[in-house]
Amino acid sequence: MTSFDAGPPAGIAEHFAALPSYAPHRDLFWYDWGPVFYRGRLDRSARLLAVASDPGPTERIACRTLVGDAGQRVQGFLAKLGLTRRYALVNAFAYALLPSRARDATPILAEDAHLRWRNDLLDRIIGPDLQAVVAFGAQARRAVELWDSVPDVPVLPVPHPSSRDEPALLAAWRDAIDRLRPVITPDPGGSQAAANYGAAFQEHDYARIPPDDLPFGLPAWFGDDAWGRTAQPRHNNSVKRPGDDLAHSLIWQAPLDQP
Repeated sequence: MTSFDAGPPAGIAEHFAALPSYAPHRDLFWYDWGPVFYRGRLDRSARLLAVASDPGPTERIACRTLVGDAGQRVQGFLAKLGLTRRYALVNAFAYALLPSRARDATPILAEDAHLRWRNDLLDRIIGPDLQAVVAFGAQARRAVELWDSVPDVPVLPVPHPSSRDEPALLAAWRDAIDRLRPVITPDPGGSQAAANYGAAFQEHDYARIPPDDLPFGLPAWFGDDAWGRTAQPRHNNSVKRPGDDLAHSLIWQAPLDQP
């Protein structure tokens, strides 16, 4: 891999290191795995800021957010807008949230230390070229609602990419693409000519995670789980938590046939 993400700018890295403690709420998160912060451009050049909910097991392997099945759906969303580089992706929560505890965790977003840290982060990573904000899911929507200096650009709340209500997800994403295409300036080499979403997710609605978004040293196949989506049995992520040790173990599966 000759293209890779060298990491956050120094000032942003210092801000990440100052993340308020999640220890008082550790029973709501996969706490022992630590935080995962971002993917994309943090240099204020982003044309689109996307906020999602929290990192998952694939994100823990990459130390970057939105790189698994949900992230590859988001990358397909970006591709339909013609964005290949100028975006920034972050989460409402820096720690992986236990799905059954989402309702209990949501009030944390408004706790003073977490609110100030998150809003400061959002302020630091956007710049004058920002054209839109997309909030993927309920926690992201709440985080953006609490952002007291949200810029004067379109702000679209849409379902999270892993929503189980696929018809509602696709309808909302289809509408968002229609609304955002006139607003977003495509990146060089990007195109808005791809078909919008249909009645069900198709493989062409996914896009692989660009090497520029990933740290050095990951295998070349990482960030493209098309092989798993066509496997029998199907699995949409190369990383999962084993049922007998959800808190402390991950299983990472590589494609069987490597060149």
